[in-house]
Amino acid sequence: MSDAKILSAERVLGCGKVVDVTVNRAHKLNALDPGHCAALRDAFLALHGTDARVVRLTGAGDRSFIGGADINTLRGLDATTSRTYITNVHEVCDAIRRCPIPVVARINGFCLGAGLEIAAACDIRVAKPNAMLGMPEVKVGLPSVVEAALLPKMIGWGRARWMLLTGENITAERGSQWGLIDILAEPGELDRRTEEVLQSITSAAPNAVRVQKSLMRDWEKLDLNDAIDAGIDAFVSCYEDGDEPSRYVDALQKRLDKK
Repeated sequence: MSDAKILSAERVLGCGKVVDVTVNRAHKLNALDPGHCAALRDAFLALHGTDARVVRLTGAGDRSFIGGADINTLRGLDATTSRTYITNVHEVCDAIRRCPIPVVARINGFCLGAGLEIAAACDIRVAKPNAMLGMPEVKVGLPSVVEAALLPKMIGWGRARWMLLTGENITAERGSQWGLIDILAEPGELDRRTEEVLQSITSAAPNAVRVQKSLMRDWEKLDLNDAIDAGIDAFVSCYEDGDEPSRYVDALQKRLDKK
């Protein structure tokens, strides 16, 4: 296997370009050390200004998405280096959330700690049923932090408290019931179900998808009235930015006329 920290490749699917980003550390369950954090952050920052339509994020091998923080890294931290490391983890999550195109997490195994924070930062999560999800930091003397703050809105405060205070894992099947996993693939169907999501996104209008992702991030910090006003501005901006609405509406009308 390549010794590159992060594998990134482009391919065409349907009407657009997919970028496959893979954390390439299968022998360590794709756990994140500082080098992998930096490389993963940079892979997403590099997507600004590209014509890619969607990102598929996964881990190498068939055992783990991202198994959390590298244990040897945690053992070597102190009061100074711990701030640097956890800030690096946040920067990965933030780069995913700020990525102008949707990011789909293909969860193929362990998704723990920093790995679950990264998955939560993605726009859509597809997982196989026996994938394991958890925030085990309290079991090693640490709180769950940074983008763990996304979990209460995703699964509710009660379930988030249980996960964060017990450090216990759940299956992706349970995560699906809780709203943490968006698509639960049947055994052997992870790739097919993930590709279906990618295909759906690449078939949609590219500027509209980017505007929608940006708008949803704005909704997180706005009250209802301001969120509605932001949506009106976003709607108008699509007409100001070019002819994409006209082209896609015309294409829809032609399809309807053929029925």
